[in-house]
Amino acid sequence: MTNKEIVAIDPKRKNITLAIGGVAGALIGLAGAYMLVQNAERQNEPIEISTGEGVKLAVLIVSLLRSIATLHD
Repeated sequence: MTNKEIVAIDPKRKNITLAIGGVAGALIGLAGAYMLVQNAERQNEPIEISTGEGVKLAVLIVSLLRSIATLHD
């Protein structure tokens, strides 16, 4: 087990990082929804996501978040 020193983060930098992350997440979510709608319109089918597809997507998102959380390790 390693001993890690706790470092104080500048509140201004923290707020900027959270704002950028929030805006980026919203834009990525909007882009994903737009692509889903475009694909459904192109195939002339209703928008449907099966349980299996939802689980796969959730696993991918959790995996991405874990990768982001360990960037500085």
